[in-house]
Amino acid sequence: MLPTENRLRRREDFATAVRRGRRAGSRHLVVHLRSGPTNPHAPGESAPPSRAGFVVSKAVGGAVVRNKVKRRLRHLMRERVGGLPPGSLVVVRALPGAGDADHAQLARDLDAALRRLLGGGAR
Repeated sequence: MLPTENRLRRREDFATAVRRGRRAGSRHLVVHLRSGPTNPHAPGESAPPSRAGFVVSKAVGGAVVRNKVKRRLRHLMRERVGGLPPGSLVVVRALPGAGDADHAQLARDLDAALRRLLGGGAR
């Protein structure tokens, strides 16, 4: 499970990451990253934690499939959130094929997208 301080919950934070962040896509996922201190809700903190949120629509599958995809993505992000710049906002959006993907495929897609975003690749 992703720790509470690393969860993205507010609608405004999702919108900030998607609208003002950079984007990298793969076969099963689209990852939006807004780097830097972007937490206006906690002024005075020197290094706010990186936070991640997930969007899994009904196009991915039924409720069971969507929840399975969300659990897998939360687990994968828990291992990777420490490598993100402090204060970053990450939104991981699952594409329709993510419901059929296994854990290893989702991990490869997430790693590839984060590598492109953190390595300075183009949108």
